[in-house]
Amino acid sequence: MTDEEAIEVLKRMKSELESLSEISQEARATVTLDQQSVGRLSRMDALQGQAMAQASERQRRADIQRIEAALRRIEDGEFGYCVECGEEIAPKRLEVDSAAAFCINCAQ
Repeated sequence: MTDEEAIEVLKRMKSELESLSEISQEARATVTLDQQSVGRLSRMDALQGQAMAQASERQRRADIQRIEAALRRIEDGEFGYCVECGEEIAPKRLEVDSAAAFCINCAQ
């Protein structure tokens, strides 16, 4: 995978994650607890849905940070090399996860 291909893949991944973040914004919003309009179980379901949406958002933000770090490694000429040991990351691993920062040995 060339640097240009990696940049394209990483930017597309980042854009998709940011779009998902915007779409799920309402699901992460504060749940209004109005006993007159919603029963107890419905409120619990709403709170659980909110918690799951917030957890998904945290994972998306972590993934975006990994993507941004990979883009910085490309700029620095360090893309494709393990940040731990400096060995080359297998091309197949980068095809599966273009934001991979560790070789398979260091990732374990």
